[in-house]
Amino acid sequence: MHTRVCDLLGIEFPILAFSHCRDVVAAVTKAGGFGVLGAVAHTPDHLEVDMAWIDDEVGGKPYGVDLLLPQKYEGADAGGLDREAVRQLLPAEQQQFVDDILRRYEVPDLPDDQRAELTRRGAMNVSPRGYEPLLDVAFGHPIRLIASALGPPPPQLIERAHAADVAVAALAGTKTHAERHNAAGVDLIVAQGTEAGGHTGEVATMVLVPEVVDAVAPTPVLAAGGIATGRQIAAAMALGAEGVWCGSVWLTTEEAETQPTVKQKFLEASSGDTIRSRSLTGKPARMLRSAWTDEWEKPDAPPPLPMPLQSALVAEAQVRVGRAATREGSGAEKLANYFVGQVVGQMNQVRPARQVVLDMVTEYADVAERFAAQVQT
Repeated sequence: MHTRVCDLLGIEFPILAFSHCRDVVAAVTKAGGFGVLGAVAHTPDHLEVDMAWIDDEVGGKPYGVDLLLPQKYEGADAGGLDREAVRQLLPAEQQQFVDDILRRYEVPDLPDDQRAELTRRGAMNVSPRGYEPLLDVAFGHPIRLIASALGPPPPQLIERAHAADVAVAALAGTKTHAERHNAAGVDLIVAQGTEAGGHTGEVATMVLVPEVVDAVAPTPVLAAGGIATGRQIAAAMALGAEGVWCGSVWLTTEEAETQPTVKQKFLEASSGDTIRSRSLTGKPARMLRSAWTDEWEKPDAPPPLPMPLQSALVAEAQVRVGRAATREGSGAEKLANYFVGQVVGQMNQVRPARQVVLDMVTEYADVAERFAAQVQT
């Protein structure tokens, strides 16, 4: 499985694992892949703790950090919004709608200390004033990659990364996005199909990957969306990708911090049990369908707010749901969900992250041998 991506990042297998969980990041890196820590929800102090822990765990092996760097979000013209400005922009209609959901599903309130902590943390770190302190922390550690999961990386970020010998990646859901990233000077483009979990577009991986490969050559491309096995990696490589970017498959690993109720839902879900919804972040993101997404799809539901207002609107509600969802049959259990791709239908057992990597590599080798035999005959 040796490709240019292996040389670029100094890894054995071109398998990149996006996760908000530091344990998954470290486990995949130690297995020969490349862990990428999703840091958008971190505070700078929290990120410092997690990255210091990863440094100790991986023993010098390479890993990276991923942030959301959208060009379009509420408050972009002003360089971002502080916590008080975000709170003032939350309309009463949407707040009443969320409150009514929690009331009808009998989700209990949070203790005062947890509510105070949520208020202190504020909105998602998607503006320069929010993500630049995170970048300062990230560049203080021996990262090998910085990735933009939503939007082209700013020129100053690319310059800073290259000056530190750090590669830059950007996710793209269309050929146009990929061409824009390539023109900006990124080192790696992730072509992410609509099957993927989280923020994603409408073009399928099978169509998107070869289109992007041809459009940005010779820049290497990773395939993302619907990839959890060696067979799917082989398909991605056949389309011209030089590696894969996987997120959903790690959510049911032993190391994952996925809320237990949600993890069980993932294990039982089919590939048809996801939906693209704006109900968590304000931008279309694929997640598990649940009573929460159903409520926001109703004809009388108010429209979700733009990023980062929607995240701020539902932050306390999501914590309340997660805290109460452990009781089987409860309203909170019905509401509980999380970002996940259509490949959730194949995520039907709990395995160590290392085993996931090794299974991928073994199955990929089997497919490669089968292809070679077909060519010979």
